[in-house]
This record gives sequence, C-alpha cells and structure tokens, in this order.
Amino acid sequence: MRLHGLHWNAKTSIQSDDDAAESPEPVSGIKFKLGNTDGMARRGDITTAHGVIQTPAFMPVGTAATVKTMRPESVRETGAEIILGNTYHLMLRPGAERIAALGGLHTFMNWSGPILTDSGGFQVMSLSELRKITEDGVRFRSHIDGSYHDLSPERSVEIQCLLDSNITMVLDECTPFPATEQQAADSMRLSMRWAERSKTAFQTRDGYGLFGIVQGGVYPDLRAESSRALSDIGFDGYAVGGLAVGEGQEAMFATLDVTTPALPADRPRYLMGVGKPEDLVGAVARGIDMFDCVLPTRSGRTGQAFTRRGQINIRNARHKDDPRPLDEECTCPACKDYSRAYLHHLATSKEVLGLMLLSWHNLHYYQQLMSGIRGAIEAGSYADFMAAFDAEYNGGDIPLGD
Repeated sequence: MRLHGLHWNAKTSIQSDDDAAESPEPVSGIKFKLGNTDGMARRGDITTAHGVIQTPAFMPVGTAATVKTMRPESVRETGAEIILGNTYHLMLRPGAERIAALGGLHTFMNWSGPILTDSGGFQVMSLSELRKITEDGVRFRSHIDGSYHDLSPERSVEIQCLLDSNITMVLDECTPFPATEQQAADSMRLSMRWAERSKTAFQTRDGYGLFGIVQGGVYPDLRAESSRALSDIGFDGYAVGGLAVGEGQEAMFATLDVTTPALPADRPRYLMGVGKPEDLVGAVARGIDMFDCVLPTRSGRTGQAFTRRGQINIRNARHKDDPRPLDEECTCPACKDYSRAYLHHLATSKEVLGLMLLSWHNLHYYQQLMSGIRGAIEAGSYADFMAAFDAEYNGGDIPLGD
C-alpha cells in the first residue's frame, strides 16, 4: 500500500512479544556504493526504492511526465535507468495532488524505474512571469494561464513527495549569468537557507533521497562556501547548479575543479543541465556521477544526430542519396533499420517518425557513451578513453564515397 510515496508494511505494523524488544531497522534514504575510481572519475551504484542506477549516469528529461516523442518502453531500451521530471511543470499541469491520487508519477507515466525531480527553481526563473523572490520563497505567474502560485522550499518538497520522486531536489534560486560576486553571494546564501528548510521538510524513508544544490556562480570562494554549508546540513547527494548557463566549457570545468573535491566522497554528485557529449566526458574526469539534459531529444526533433564521429545535421542535402546508417556501429532502430537518405526525407518532410527515430538514436548514443565511460573507469583506462573519444568525436563525419 502506498500513499504519496510513503510505504506501509504490515510486517512492521504489528509486533509480537518477541519482536517488541528488538530495535526497528533505521530508516535510510538512497544508498550510494562507490566502486572503482580512476583519478577523479568514479564508478558507483545508487540504490533506490525503484531500482539501481549505475553511475556515471545520464538521465533523459521527461519534464512533463514524458520524454518527448518516446514511449517509456523505448526509453528503457536505450539503456536509461532513471529519468527526470519537473516540479514546476507538473504542479501547474496536471497537478501534484491529482498525480498522487492516480498512484504517483511512476504509475501515471508507466515508468517503473527511479525518478529524479527538479525542484522547479530554474523554470520559475526562466519561464514564469512577474516573479517575486522573498525569504519565504517565490511567487510567480504561470506561463500557461497567468494564474498566480507560491513556491516555498517546503511546498517544493511536498510536491515532490506527492509525485513519489525517488530523488528530491531542494528549492534554490538559480543565479543568473553573468552576475557580480555580490549578486552571486546573496543568491547562493538564500539558496543555502532554503536548502536547510528543504532538509527539515523532507521525510526520510527507505529508498528515497534529498539532494542539495551547490551555487555560487563562477566564483571559487563562493562555491567552496556553498559546498561547506550543504555538507554541514547533510544530504543524500549533492548537485552542482548554476552552470551551462552561458559561462562556457572552460569556466564550467574550472568551477568543477574547485567544487567536487569539496563535496563528500561517499555521496553521488550531479551536474545539472549538462550537456554535450564532450561536457559529460570532461565532467566525469572531474568527479561527477550524474547528468541530465534536454539536448538529445531536442536535437533529435530538429534533425540533429550525435554519432561517434560527432554531430551531424540529417537535413543537409549531402545525406539525401546516402544509403548508409547514421552510425554503422550503432544498434538503435534508426541505425539498424533505416538509411540516412530515409531519415533525411523524414526530417525535411517534418514527419513525426523522423523526430521519434532521431530522438531514440540520440538517447541510445548517450547511454552507450555512459556505458563506455563506466567500463573505462572499471578498467582503469579512463585517460585512454578520453583521448580516443576526443580523436574520434572531433574527427568529423565521413562523407559518402570516402
């Protein structure tokens, strides 16, 4: 029996005289087991109430309880073990209470594996109108119908519990870029106060966890301060937020270089909203365990495909007579069953099947990339993997006839 993510167990509800003297098992959140390491790169496993996540992991984005153009079964077939949903979108439509009454997000969207939900802070800043931030939280106007809503740290945690999210994110203020050091400091410290309130509001239960979010812009001292504050509060995992917002890869990697060493080594680390394949490979080398990004599916819907030899635009005229697959070594349906010429036709004709096949291919590519990363860390050859990836990915697509 489940009520809003809480589990009832008849075995623990009635105790015999023999059991009464025994101490109950302590309730714990998610469990992170760190296995092989290779430099800063880490190979681990996260155990949740809905299954195990092998890390490093990439999470397809299912913002509104769907990974766009993909059936849940298809998402599973790409190798994905966890997906991401979003508090902001789901609280507005169809509503967290409605989803809870229908059995929670797993049942609602037919996804039996783990789910992480973003707290909604980024969407409030980027999508909503007439927002007002106070110490209590944020008041905003819906981008859908103009209605007003209040989102506090406590309400964000409550919504994610109603959704039955396995990994809940604290509510934070997404620091804009660029920002002065003082602006970044004020924003980060507000997020740290909200993080403490989120922790107080969160109900610890087996297989469910709460992640804090490091903020501080591109300022090393602020990132260090934020990391210390979150570590002192104590979370099941730690996310690095406020990156991939225009600062560029060099600044992002420099920020990770000073942030991940300051985070607890026995907890998973999640880089939010990242990113391109080369970003993932570089961030793993800097100690990151989890990623999410809309790029694979958004790119698929615009005719862009990721391959071992880099990104290609299938709408380009040079593909219209090409009988080869997107990637001859790829085993996804788009590559096994269809030619570049056909995919070119679908994309230029704006046929829905083209969006589906390219999105499937891109998600499959990302999952295969993560599988390769995990294997390289286990083998202690991650530096060689990075070098081989860079040479092949940046070597360029091979034209027909070469």
